[in-house]
Amino acid sequence: MARLDGKVVLVTGGASGIGAAHAQVFAAEGAKIMVGDLQQEKGRELVANIDKAGGEADFMLLDVANEASWQAIVAATVSRFGKLTSLVNNAGIGRSKDTESETVEGWNKVCAVNQTGVWLGMKVAIPAMRDAGGGAIVNISSVYGIIGSVGMIAYHASKGAVRLMTKAAALEYATQNIRINSVHPGIIATPLAMTLPEEYINDIKGKTPMGRLGQPEEIARGSLFLISDDASFVTGTELVVDGGWTAQ
Repeated sequence: MARLDGKVVLVTGGASGIGAAHAQVFAAEGAKIMVGDLQQEKGRELVANIDKAGGEADFMLLDVANEASWQAIVAATVSRFGKLTSLVNNAGIGRSKDTESETVEGWNKVCAVNQTGVWLGMKVAIPAMRDAGGGAIVNISSVYGIIGSVGMIAYHASKGAVRLMTKAAALEYATQNIRINSVHPGIIATPLAMTLPEEYINDIKGKTPMGRLGQPEEIARGSLFLISDDASFVTGTELVVDGGWTAQ
């Protein structure tokens, strides 16, 4: 249980759901964790639980669409833990609007968080990783960054952008000991997902060969491999964690 000894990981959207699972799984593997989120109460509660379990973590407010907010949390992470080696760009939002019903305001909101937020994270974190001698980034996309569906045009656009931004950035930093990969979850049993209509969830289950929803920890374990030194020759690729959904 020490695959991430010596790693300092910043997890965005880390207060709940998939982000919280990353923080807990990574801390159990020896990483020091900075949780960034807008949910202060949940974030601080998570950090307290990690500390009680013998890990080391801290929390800071983070608006991923704001460059100054990114600069502040990266600086705080380096100050608190001495360096920054790893980033999980997990923060994201969804929106169910089709091509004609989507609005400019709605489109811009989704893209600000899901797309611009990921770019800003890489932009601000990479210099700190370079100072640390290298690092690894996981950008959480979605199966909807690979395949299409009806009624989520902005979400598809933003998550598809994450996939290709990951590849472009991975090529830029391949010779600088900074690896960048994307993870593409199917539908995962998070509190947010559980607010979806029951018929929608059942439809996705029916399309998933394994016949169930994924668990947040199953996404975190995929990212664990990519962040760890076990993936030392892996960059610019996507890891799909979807119970076989996109294999059909």
